[in-house]
Amino acid sequence: MNYSIQAPPAGVMIRPHRFALNPETAADNAFQSADSVDPAVIAARALSEFDEVVARLTAEGVRIHVFDDFGERDTPDSVFPNNWFSTHHGGHVALYPMYSPSRRRERRPDVIEMLKSRYRVQEVVDFSGLEVDGLYLEGTGAMVLDHLERVAYVSSSHRADPIVLERFCTLFGFEPMAFDTADAHGQPVYHTNVIMSIATDFVIICLEMLTNAARRAEVAERLAATGRELIVLSRAQVSEFAGNALEMTGAGHRVLALSTRAAAALTAEQRAVIERSATLLPLHIPTIERAGGSVRCMIAGIHLTAR
Repeated sequence: MNYSIQAPPAGVMIRPHRFALNPETAADNAFQSADSVDPAVIAARALSEFDEVVARLTAEGVRIHVFDDFGERDTPDSVFPNNWFSTHHGGHVALYPMYSPSRRRERRPDVIEMLKSRYRVQEVVDFSGLEVDGLYLEGTGAMVLDHLERVAYVSSSHRADPIVLERFCTLFGFEPMAFDTADAHGQPVYHTNVIMSIATDFVIICLEMLTNAARRAEVAERLAATGRELIVLSRAQVSEFAGNALEMTGAGHRVLALSTRAAAALTAEQRAVIERSATLLPLHIPTIERAGGSVRCMIAGIHLTAR
């Protein structure tokens, strides 16, 4: 199997020792759900789910770099590192400005130092200083990147400021393609990666959540022009995290990492399209999903050349 630049062979994951729901992000994250269970029980369940995800990905031949978060800095969402940094072919790394103050504390130098020591990193571009101006762009949550066609697809929201998006795209060589969205309550989708995932040979997307008909048609046409098959999700499937998936390169094959809940929401026809080019890898994370993110959010893909 040829290596795909869309499907990273490695990723960074943060083991959450004190996992908890984040009240700062609950206001605009419709996927977050409150829980009356003892916080210690929730944390233990999340830790167990996390370790099983790492074991399953590793068994498929995906390289996972695990960093522990013991909760000293009050970072309840640290299990979702794809929002504060991203990596790119040619040795480029980006650090992002985060909307929630607690999420800004997730940025950690040891992760970047590991990338520099294990992979060929040419530059680190830090956009995080824009937080003081109230400008945010939450990484590959806010942007779904087509690494092959160099397009950044973005659901417009206060977590994806157009000024920061333009700066990122100019420096990293992407074309921005932003669009308005609305959930069942008429609110913008908080992160693009809950309604969209781009793989090597297919795209998963909920087109009906794009509110402008003309823009919806443009996005669909642009995606179809890449030669990928479009897997069109319903709103109900999005609510089950079916859009929050990440294709990765394993040992001689590609896998689509997603939650068991997401996989169960797919139709037989949709599964068949995926399985023509990637192995479905359903991962059981019901506790972690209560925080409003799923498997894709847990993995910061590494698109860098190993040393």
